[in-house]
Amino acid sequence: MTGNLILSRFQTFGSQFQALFRSQTSSRPDLHEFWLHPERLPKSAAQMPVVKRILDLLGPLDWKHFPERNLQRHWVQPAVSYASFAGAMLVKLNEGLDSMGDLRQYLVEHCVLIPLLGYPVVRSNRHPSNFDPDASLPTQRHLTRMLREMPNSNLQYLLNDTVRLIREELRQHQVEIGECISLDTKHILAWVKENNPKAYLEQRFDNTKQPSGDPDCKLGCKRRHNQKKKQPLGQDPIPTPTTNPKPGEGIKFGEFYWGYGSGVVVCKVPGWGEMVLAELTQTFDKADVSYFFPLMTVMEQRLGFRPRFATFDAGFDAWYVHAYFHREDDPTAFAAVPFSEKGGYKAKGRQFSPDGLPLCAAELPMPLQYIYTDRTTCLVAHERGKYVCPLRYPQHTDQSCPANHKNWNKQGCTVMMPTSIGARLRYTLDRDSQLYKDIYKQRTATERINSQAKALGIERPHIRNGKAIANLNTLIYILINLRLLQRIRNHQPETD
Repeated sequence: MTGNLILSRFQTFGSQFQALFRSQTSSRPDLHEFWLHPERLPKSAAQMPVVKRILDLLGPLDWKHFPERNLQRHWVQPAVSYASFAGAMLVKLNEGLDSMGDLRQYLVEHCVLIPLLGYPVVRSNRHPSNFDPDASLPTQRHLTRMLREMPNSNLQYLLNDTVRLIREELRQHQVEIGECISLDTKHILAWVKENNPKAYLEQRFDNTKQPSGDPDCKLGCKRRHNQKKKQPLGQDPIPTPTTNPKPGEGIKFGEFYWGYGSGVVVCKVPGWGEMVLAELTQTFDKADVSYFFPLMTVMEQRLGFRPRFATFDAGFDAWYVHAYFHREDDPTAFAAVPFSEKGGYKAKGRQFSPDGLPLCAAELPMPLQYIYTDRTTCLVAHERGKYVCPLRYPQHTDQSCPANHKNWNKQGCTVMMPTSIGARLRYTLDRDSQLYKDIYKQRTATERINSQAKALGIERPHIRNGKAIANLNTLIYILINLRLLQRIRNHQPETD
C-alpha cells in the first residue's frame, strides 16, 4: 500500500510539473517565482524537505533577470541554461557533494529538483515521475565543461544580487552596513603534482616549466613576512652560511606553490556575521596590492558609496591605499594598515611640516627640487618628487648641518617619495590610537570568510582550469552570502 501511494504521488508530481511548464512555455516559472508563490508547485513536491530547503536558500535571488545565453539554437540535445547550471552548482556546494558525478547522482535520486532548477525534462512513462531523470540531465563531462566555459560575469550578477538582498533585509532591522570594509587574499593550490611533497621532481618550483596538469596556474609565495623580525632575547643570531656568505638576518623564507589567489572584500554585519561585497580570482604570481583597485571599483558600485574606514594587512601599506580613503570633508576617515618596513625601518618615524614637506634629520622642512612620473617602482603610475636639504637648496648656505648628517659633504639628506597625500598619511597615521585599534579588529571578518570558504573546498579544488576555478570561487562566495541571508530572514543571530 505504501509503495503504491509513493508511486501515485510521483506520477501526480510529474504530470503536474509538465502541465505547468507546457502552459507557460514563453515564461517558464523559475525558482524565485516558486519561492514567492509556493502554491504553484505540485502539492506533493511542495511538501518535500529537499524542495523547501533549496527554495529557501536559492528562491530569493532574482533569477528572472539572470543574464542568459541564447537557448534557441538548434542543439543536438536541449540546451541547458546557465541559470539551471548555476542553481545546480549551488546545490552541490550546499549539500557537500565532492564531484560533478556526485551532483548528477544526487539530482537523479532527488528528481524533483530537476524541473525545479529549470532543466528540460524528457518524458517517459517507465518512471514514477513521468520523466526520465537520467536523460533529463547533461552528462558529467558536459557539466564540467559548463563550469569552465560559463562567463564569470553571469555569476557576478548573482553575487551582486545577494548584496542587494542582504542590505534590503537589514534595513528592516534598521541596520546599515558598509562603513568599514576589509580586504584580504586566500591562496588556492593547483591540482598538480608539483604541489605534492611526496612526488619526486627535480625541478618543483621552476617558473619557466609550466605544470602539465594545469595550463593556467602560476608559481607564487604563500607566506613571507613583510615585517622585520626581532631577535628574541637570549637567543643566538642566525649564523652566516658558509657556502653563500650572506648575513643570516637578511635571508627570506616562504612557502611556494603553484596555484591561484582569491581576493575578497568583506564587511561585518553586527550580530549576524560577515558578507562578501566583491571578489576576484587571479593567478598566484600576482601581488596582493594588484587586487586593490579592481575590488574597490566593484565594491563601490555595489554599495553606492565609498566606505569611511577600511582595514588591511601590512601587504597593502601603499600610498594609493591611504589616498583612496582620504577625504577632505571628513578627516576622520582612514585605512587601518600596519606600517610595512619596506624602504628601511627608519622611515617609519618620518615627520612632516604643516604644509606637507618632509622634515630632515635636523627637523627642517625639505623643499621639493623636482617632480617626475614614476612608472616602474609601483603598480600605479604616479607623480614622485625629490626633496632635498634646505641648507643646500634653493640657495646654498654656509650653515653646517645641525644633525651632522653623514651625507652633508655631498648633497645633504634627500628623500624620494610620492607627492600624493597618501604618502604622508602612511607615515603620520596614529597606529596607537583607540580608533585605529577598533577599526583594525574588523580585519577578522576576512579571516572568518576565508574559513567558511575553506570549509567549502576553495583551498584545494580538483579542477585543472583557471576559468573554472574563478567560477567555483564566485559560487562559493554566493553561497556564503545566501547562508547569511537565511540567518537574517530566520532571525538566527551569529553564534561563536
